Amino acid sequence: MPVPHPTAPVAALRPVRREAAVAGGTTVFWEYGPADAPETIVAVHGFRGDHHGLEPVVALLPGIRIISPDLPGFGETAPLPGRAHDLEAYASWLTEFVSVVTPGAIVLGHSFGSIVSAAAVAGGLQTPRLVLVNPIGAPALEGPRGIMTRLAIFYYWAGARLPDKLGTAVLRNGLVVRVMSVTMAKTGDKALRRFIHDQHDTYFAGFADRDVLHDAFVTSVSHDVSEYAASIRVPTLLIAADKDDITPIEAERRLARLFPEARLVEIADVGHLIHYEKPAEAAAAITRFLEPSATDTH
Repeated sequence: MPVPHPTAPVAALRPVRREAAVAGGTTVFWEYGPADAPETIVAVHGFRGDHHGLEPVVALLPGIRIISPDLPGFGETAPLPGRAHDLEAYASWLTEFVSVVTPGAIVLGHSFGSIVSAAAVAGGLQTPRLVLVNPIGAPALEGPRGIMTRLAIFYYWAGARLPDKLGTAVLRNGLVVRVMSVTMAKTGDKALRRFIHDQHDTYFAGFADRDVLHDAFVTSVSHDVSEYAASIRVPTLLIAADKDDITPIEAERRLARLFPEARLVEIADVGHLIHYEKPAEAAAAITRFLEPSATDTH
């Protein structure tokens, strides 16, 4: 039985599972909220996860229609046929997905999803606004845990090079997933930590195969949002954490200044798991950003 989130009413969500033909394959996505809502958000999850990861935030955005796909090669969406899963592939997939399923929607990306979303919008994806949660705002190797990133590079490289069965087992190893989870979680709340670990235990092994996982990982550490910020001409909200081990808050502040029009919201006492540890604060920031009178920029 899944561990419930101690603050967000995730169990009350009743998403509808849907499919769409995109980029030569089938993308599985979930629809939350009223179909006739005035605002629609396409929510793009982070590396190794699937649509479940953003549900604590989605649960606190009543009255908004949320479309949440599983990225190609993760969750229930099969890999893109005949393509390497690099940033160009993910960005073109997202652009086509939005145009097919819900043209004109607001785009939200978390972590790896922030890179995919930024690249897609900079490349021409039409959206009225962009929301980036825990954006990857600087090269991963320059973050406060650059050594851990190098170890992760070796881990994913080894998983891709070992014999198939052994390599896949290494990449799905529960102990490694738990170490990742413990490292990222900052909260001292025991119930919330149980929820976070259960989420990672349940969904972090849901990748299609080790080649997709390796491609996506290399993409995640080879690019960051700062490459695309100056080319993004729509109002953008950055929701950043003051204890993020991947992108330090100083780098997020620099990132905000690269956008023609951006607002930075800093959330205290949290790391790279804002969507799990501080979903109410993230949802409140998104709600304010979507208000017609929201004109503040940074």
